[in-house]
Amino acid sequence: MQQPVDFYYHPTPNPSKVALFLEETGIAYRLVPVDVHKGEQHLASFKAINPNGKVPAIVDEGIAIFDSSAILLHLAHKTGDFLGDRSAAGQAQLLSWLMFIASGIGPFTGQAVHFTHYAPAGQAYALHRYRFEAERHWAIIDEHLATRPYMLGDDYSIVDMALWGWCRGLAYLMGEDAWTRFPNVARLYQQINARPAALRVAELPARFAFKQETDEQTRASLFAHGLPGQ
Repeated sequence: MQQPVDFYYHPTPNPSKVALFLEETGIAYRLVPVDVHKGEQHLASFKAINPNGKVPAIVDEGIAIFDSSAILLHLAHKTGDFLGDRSAAGQAQLLSWLMFIASGIGPFTGQAVHFTHYAPAGQAYALHRYRFEAERHWAIIDEHLATRPYMLGDDYSIVDMALWGWCRGLAYLMGEDAWTRFPNVARLYQQINARPAALRVAELPARFAFKQETDEQTRASLFAHGLPGQ
């Protein structure tokens, strides 16, 4: 019998993508909580799995894999599911959009959220830059979705799962106005939210008592760089 996948999880955008894939496919997995607000991602035991000290990570049959896009690709190739059109052209599109989300949507949205909600005052240039780039990337996605039901056309794929993971970040950054500004993103987000697998993902955080408040311990664990001069 195949061993369950160990899935190192916190209810944040990148782990949510992996959770959605696991729930969509029914792969047996063991949820291992990593409370990033308590700094558990910096423990030596976790960094042995992901030296970068970030979730998600998995251990699949003794093999450690980190970074959400790498995990999605690994699991999709393992199961043969949610890879879209298997032609060379189809896979080129899958990789292009998956990496666009990994290198653009995620980092710029994450940094824009940071400078909007967490950074000290006086960061106007950084805030403007990251918000501008986040909005520019989301506008590209919205325009792309205007002519197709899913990111790869008619096929629901790991690209849609990767995007779905960051959609809450868009609303957190811009508020509910985001869904008016990016209606095609909103349509896909709501469509995926209604899937039974996504409903199960929404129940995962309640399994553990993840820390909710943002206090000094949380800031130290999430923003270990501190402020200049510290």
